[in-house]
Amino acid sequence: MIISSLAEEYAKKNTSPEDELMEEVSLYTNQTHANAHMLSGHVQGKLLTLLSSLLKPKRILEIGTFTGYSALCLAKGLQEDGQLHTIELREDDAAIAKGYFKRSKDKDKIILHVGDAKKIIHNLHETWDIVFIDADKVGYIEYYELILPLVKPNGLIIADNVLFHGEVLEQNIKGKSAKAIDAFNEHVKNDKRVEQVLATVRDGLLLIRKL
Repeated sequence: MIISSLAEEYAKKNTSPEDELMEEVSLYTNQTHANAHMLSGHVQGKLLTLLSSLLKPKRILEIGTFTGYSALCLAKGLQEDGQLHTIELREDDAAIAKGYFKRSKDKDKIILHVGDAKKIIHNLHETWDIVFIDADKVGYIEYYELILPLVKPNGLIIADNVLFHGEVLEQNIKGKSAKAIDAFNEHVKNDKRVEQVLATVRDGLLLIRKL
């Protein structure tokens, strides 16, 4: 763990509370899902809501829905006629997320797609104010290059897990996903089309502004 458990608990204590639906998604995922560590969670979720509320986006794209927590957080900042498109490869996770989306006050703004994001994005014919990347780590550079031309100037790309459990900090990075994340971080750092900051929230968020 990068951030100490004490720091995590202190951050939660000093962050606005989750609403009832978000609490339920979090509790269910943590109690029943084998990959519960993939959940954005309380502090990161509130940061996503805050960023979305400040930017007031009309169009949000999420690559990697999981059980729906981050999509619900991001949707809170949408304009009245805004839409969030979220893409999930796994049908089981998509079904869980869909159930929570139906109960959200933003249900009419959230559009769930099931399948390969690289194929689906081509068919959406949208430009994006915010993009949240939280899918397979080896695909991050490809996702980034695919969506960057579709992001509006001053638009925001948020990439999750950019510290990858601390593995990117090792002298000799071993794992395939950790190597891919390290390469992605380097790729963005050298990209003159954007500016970025790596925030040490949870497992690392790379906040990328398109110039």
